[in-house]
Amino acid sequence: MHYRTGVLTPKLEPMTDEQYLRYRQRAEAKYAQDIADSGAMPLPEAQEKAREDYERLLPDGLATEGHRLWTAYDGDDEVGMLWLHLEQKSDGLHAFGYDFEVREDLRRKGYGRAIMQTAEQVCRELGVVSIGLNVFGFNLGARALYEQMGYEVTAIKMRKCLQP
Repeated sequence: MHYRTGVLTPKLEPMTDEQYLRYRQRAEAKYAQDIADSGAMPLPEAQEKAREDYERLLPDGLATEGHRLWTAYDGDDEVGMLWLHLEQKSDGLHAFGYDFEVREDLRRKGYGRAIMQTAEQVCRELGVVSIGLNVFGFNLGARALYEQMGYEVTAIKMRKCLQP
Protein backbone atom coordinates (compact mmCIF):
# COMPACT_ATOMS: atom_id res chain seq x y z
CA MET A 1 0.00 0.00 0.00
CA HIS A 2 1.05 3.53 -0.33
CA TYR A 3 -0.22 6.68 1.23
CA ARG A 4 -2.29 9.14 -0.77
CA THR A 5 -3.19 12.23 1.25
CA GLY A 6 -2.69 10.29 4.48
CA VAL A 7 -4.89 7.34 3.49
CA LEU A 8 -3.71 3.77 2.92
CA THR A 9 -4.36 2.79 -0.68
CA PRO A 10 -3.78 -0.86 -1.59
CA LYS A 11 -2.98 -2.06 -5.05
CA LEU A 12 -5.52 -4.58 -6.38
CA GLU A 13 -4.18 -6.92 -9.05
CA PRO A 14 -6.02 -9.80 -10.74
CA MET A 15 -5.30 -13.10 -8.98
CA THR A 16 -2.84 -15.39 -10.69
CA ASP A 17 -3.68 -19.05 -11.31
CA GLU A 18 -1.33 -20.06 -8.49
CA GLN A 19 -2.92 -17.59 -6.08
CA TYR A 20 -6.37 -18.80 -7.08
CA LEU A 21 -5.54 -22.46 -6.35
CA ARG A 22 -4.21 -21.53 -2.89
CA TYR A 23 -7.22 -19.31 -2.25
CA ARG A 24 -9.77 -21.89 -3.39
CA GLN A 25 -8.47 -24.63 -1.08
CA ARG A 26 -8.31 -22.32 1.92
CA ALA A 27 -11.56 -20.46 1.23
CA GLU A 28 -13.75 -23.49 0.59
CA ALA A 29 -12.67 -25.03 3.91
CA LYS A 30 -13.15 -21.73 5.79
CA TYR A 31 -16.58 -21.18 4.22
CA ALA A 32 -17.67 -24.66 5.32
CA GLN A 33 -16.41 -24.03 8.85
CA ASP A 34 -18.19 -20.65 8.97
CA ILE A 35 -21.47 -22.26 7.87
CA ALA A 36 -21.11 -24.89 10.60
CA ASP A 37 -20.06 -22.30 13.21
CA SER A 38 -23.15 -20.23 12.35
CA GLY A 39 -25.32 -23.21 13.28
CA ALA A 40 -26.88 -23.39 9.83
CA MET A 41 -25.88 -27.05 9.38
CA PRO A 42 -23.43 -29.68 10.65
CA LEU A 43 -19.88 -29.61 9.26
CA PRO A 44 -20.23 -32.57 6.83
CA GLU A 45 -23.23 -30.94 5.13
CA ALA A 46 -21.51 -27.55 5.26
CA GLN A 47 -18.46 -29.01 3.49
CA GLU A 48 -20.67 -30.39 0.73
CA LYS A 49 -22.52 -27.07 0.43
CA ALA A 50 -19.23 -25.16 0.24
CA ARG A 51 -17.92 -27.46 -2.51
CA GLU A 52 -21.18 -27.16 -4.48
CA ASP A 53 -21.35 -23.37 -4.06
CA TYR A 54 -17.80 -22.83 -5.29
CA GLU A 55 -18.33 -25.17 -8.25
CA ARG A 56 -21.58 -23.40 -9.15
CA LEU A 57 -20.27 -19.86 -8.72
CA LEU A 58 -16.81 -20.32 -10.25
CA PRO A 59 -17.20 -23.17 -12.77
CA ASP A 60 -14.34 -21.76 -14.87
CA GLY A 61 -12.24 -20.54 -11.95
CA LEU A 62 -10.66 -17.17 -12.65
CA ALA A 63 -12.14 -17.19 -16.16
CA THR A 64 -15.74 -17.35 -14.90
CA GLU A 65 -17.69 -14.58 -16.62
CA GLY A 66 -18.78 -11.69 -14.42
CA HIS A 67 -16.49 -12.63 -11.52
CA ARG A 68 -13.35 -10.75 -10.59
CA LEU A 69 -10.87 -11.99 -8.02
CA TRP A 70 -8.08 -9.69 -6.91
CA THR A 71 -5.07 -9.96 -4.66
CA ALA A 72 -4.40 -6.87 -2.55
CA TYR A 73 -0.78 -5.77 -2.19
CA ASP A 74 1.20 -3.54 0.12
CA GLY A 75 4.18 -2.99 -2.15
CA ASP A 76 5.10 -6.53 -3.22
CA ASP A 77 3.56 -8.14 -0.13
CA GLU A 78 0.21 -9.95 -0.47
CA VAL A 79 -2.04 -8.56 2.27
CA GLY A 80 -5.51 -9.76 1.28
CA MET A 81 -7.98 -10.64 -1.43
CA LEU A 82 -11.36 -9.64 -2.82
CA TRP A 83 -13.93 -11.50 -4.95
CA LEU A 84 -16.69 -9.52 -6.64
CA HIS A 85 -19.45 -10.59 -8.98
CA LEU A 86 -20.69 -7.93 -11.41
CA GLU A 87 -24.21 -8.21 -12.78
CA GLN A 88 -26.20 -5.93 -15.06
CA LYS A 89 -29.74 -5.31 -13.78
CA SER A 90 -32.52 -3.06 -15.05
CA ASP A 91 -31.22 -0.07 -13.04
CA GLY A 92 -27.52 -0.54 -13.80
CA LEU A 93 -24.48 -2.58 -12.89
CA HIS A 94 -24.44 -4.13 -9.40
CA ALA A 95 -21.60 -5.80 -7.52
CA PHE A 96 -21.80 -8.53 -4.91
CA GLY A 97 -18.84 -9.31 -2.68
CA TYR A 98 -18.57 -13.07 -2.31
CA ASP A 99 -15.35 -12.99 -0.33
CA PHE A 100 -13.03 -10.48 1.23
CA GLU A 101 -10.07 -11.34 3.39
CA VAL A 102 -7.14 -9.68 5.09
CA ARG A 103 -4.12 -11.81 5.93
CA GLU A 104 -4.60 -12.96 9.52
CA ASP A 105 -1.44 -11.35 10.93
CA LEU A 106 -2.44 -7.98 9.45
CA ARG A 107 -6.01 -7.74 10.73
CA ARG A 108 -7.13 -4.68 12.73
CA LYS A 109 -4.41 -2.51 11.17
CA GLY A 110 -6.49 -0.65 8.57
CA TYR A 111 -5.97 -3.02 5.66
CA GLY A 112 -9.59 -4.19 5.54
CA ARG A 113 -11.00 -0.68 5.36
CA ALA A 114 -8.37 0.34 2.80
CA ILE A 115 -9.08 -2.67 0.57
CA MET A 116 -12.83 -2.01 0.76
CA GLN A 117 -12.34 1.67 -0.10
CA THR A 118 -10.17 0.75 -3.09
CA ALA A 119 -12.80 -1.77 -4.22
CA GLU A 120 -15.49 0.90 -3.94
CA GLN A 121 -13.39 3.22 -6.09
CA VAL A 122 -12.92 0.49 -8.72
CA CYS A 123 -16.67 -0.11 -8.68
CA ARG A 124 -17.41 3.61 -9.09
CA GLU A 125 -15.08 3.71 -12.10
CA LEU A 126 -16.97 0.74 -13.59
CA GLY A 127 -20.30 2.52 -13.04
CA VAL A 128 -21.54 0.13 -10.34
CA VAL A 129 -24.80 1.28 -8.71
CA SER A 130 -24.44 -0.68 -5.44
CA ILE A 131 -22.32 -3.28 -3.69
CA GLY A 132 -23.93 -6.05 -1.66
CA LEU A 133 -22.45 -8.69 0.59
CA ASN A 134 -23.32 -11.30 3.20
CA VAL A 135 -21.68 -11.58 6.59
CA PHE A 136 -22.10 -14.32 9.16
CA GLY A 137 -23.82 -13.07 12.30
CA PHE A 138 -20.99 -14.18 14.58
CA ASN A 139 -18.41 -12.14 12.62
CA LEU A 140 -18.77 -9.03 14.75
CA GLY A 141 -15.57 -7.39 13.51
CA ALA A 142 -16.60 -7.58 9.86
CA ARG A 143 -20.14 -6.46 10.66
CA ALA A 144 -18.81 -3.41 12.51
CA LEU A 145 -16.48 -2.52 9.65
CA TYR A 146 -19.23 -2.78 7.04
CA GLU A 147 -21.63 -0.70 9.14
CA GLN A 148 -18.95 1.97 9.69
CA MET A 149 -18.44 2.06 5.93
CA GLY A 150 -22.13 2.72 5.28
CA TYR A 151 -23.43 -0.75 4.45
CA GLU A 152 -27.04 -1.23 5.49
CA VAL A 153 -28.78 -4.40 6.66
CA THR A 154 -31.16 -5.67 3.96
CA ALA A 155 -32.19 -8.98 5.57
CA ILE A 156 -31.60 -10.85 8.80
CA LYS A 157 -31.71 -14.64 9.11
CA MET A 158 -32.20 -15.91 12.66
CA ARG A 159 -32.35 -19.23 14.51
CA LYS A 160 -32.80 -20.57 18.00
CA CYS A 161 -30.89 -23.63 19.15
CA LEU A 162 -33.06 -26.01 21.17
CA GLN A 163 -30.34 -28.52 22.07
CA PRO A 164 -27.13 -27.72 24.00
